[in-house]
This record gives sequence, C-alpha cells and structure tokens, in this order.
Amino acid sequence: MSKKQWQGWGPAEQAQQHYLVEPRSLAGGGDVRHVAEFLRASGWTDKSKRDRMVLHSPDRNIRVSYDPVSHPGGWTIHSKATAHQPEWVAALGTQTPVEIVAGLTDALTQPRSAHAPNVWAPLQEQKWRTVPGAKHSTAASPDGTAWMQFRQEPDGQAMWCAGAGDQNGNSWSATFSTTTPMHLVQAVSTALASPEPVMRPRGRVPQSPQIRTTSVSVLPSQLSAWQQRRVDAARALTWARNWRPRKPGTTDPRLTTSYARTAHR
Repeated sequence: MSKKQWQGWGPAEQAQQHYLVEPRSLAGGGDVRHVAEFLRASGWTDKSKRDRMVLHSPDRNIRVSYDPVSHPGGWTIHSKATAHQPEWVAALGTQTPVEIVAGLTDALTQPRSAHAPNVWAPLQEQKWRTVPGAKHSTAASPDGTAWMQFRQEPDGQAMWCAGAGDQNGNSWSATFSTTTPMHLVQAVSTALASPEPVMRPRGRVPQSPQIRTTSVSVLPSQLSAWQQRRVDAARALTWARNWRPRKPGTTDPRLTTSYARTAHR
C-alpha cells in the first residue's frame, strides 16, 4: 500500500483518510449520492422513501431506484414503453460501484451519440480478452476479476450481463433486458473498463488480495468541491439542453409584463 498526502491544508479543517481503489470493479458499492445528486441536478424528481431511493425522469418515463434492504436488492432502472422505444429494465447488484451505475444513469440525462454503439469497444481499448471456450460471448478484464457477456438463448432471446468478483466472495452482477438501448449498455462497459481508481473512505474498502489501494488524506472541503463540480456539470448540461434562443426581433415576455406593470402604477 502506498501513501500520498495532499498539500495546502487549511488550519480549520481536519484531514480524513481515504483510499484510491483499483480495480474500480471491486471497490464496493460506495455512496449512492454520487448517482442521486447528479440526477436531481439534471431535473429528476426525488420520490425516495425511508429505506429506498427513487428518482423519476422529467418526462416520468424512467425510474431509478436503489433498495439496500430487500433481497436481492440493489439498483433497478426501469423505462416505460414509448413511441420510439419498448419497455426495458436494467438490474445491478448492491455492491456494484456507484461509479459504474453512474455510467448508465448519467447517460440517461444526455443526448445519444450519432455513432452506432459498440459495447465491446471500451473493453478492447483497455486490453480485455475474449474468454476462449465460453458458452456465450464473454470478455474478461486483464486480471480476470471483471467480465462482460452477451448471451444468445436457444429461444432467440438475447441479453447483456456484466459483473465482477474476487477470491474472497466480494461480487456483484448486472443484467440488461433484451430491449435495453445499446448506448446505455456501452456506457456501463465504458465505466466498468475505466482504469481510473475510485475513492472510498476508511473502513469502506473491501478486504481483497486483488485490490490495490493508495492512502490519501483529504479535506472535507476538497470532497465537497469535487462533488459540487459534478452537480454543477449536470446543471450546466440541463440548462444547455433546455435553453431555447428567441427569434430575432422578439421580446422576452417577462420584460413586457414588467414594463406594463410599471406603466400602470
């Protein structure tokens, strides 16, 4: 384990010990606010209950929920059928790192790319290997702890699955219904294959011989600033998506109303 220290600490704050964890697929669930706060900043409605996080998209077609209590629990992302897309469901286990869940949920707030999605491409870029002799098309991470799979069943049904696990039993899995949009599955494969470590506080790092950690001392204000940047990015994207320029020669109706009220005083 290596150790690293942040410089420039303020005298009024006490640094806290955290760990940068690699590979991210084995880092444990993490803080669900990483997902929830981004969605709220993107205009999603929070309908959470005491033991369950629930958020609805602005058009009410998609629901993201997290249930840590019931069995098997975990994340469920459900979309109603629309004129352009059949109903679909994605389920990810409780120990799925929130950074990987966010790969999917962040993508729900953004326009689709014009390029055709390719689930395998992010894995190939990170040197994942095809598993020889596997019943279904499967790619595994270089250390063998994470995998992505495309299953073609005899009845013609096809679906994507993903997951990770170590020798100590730390594991999670994710399944995507046949109708799940491919760009969302690719968003998950991109987040899963990312070589970037994720941060976990002291006491929240799974015990595993296959995990590499770097100890870092972090100020509460630094953590807040990192979280706020993510929220600000979501708000900026939402504003840019919803902003509509006025036609040339038109006047903002709010200004007209304000002027009319002033004139009649």
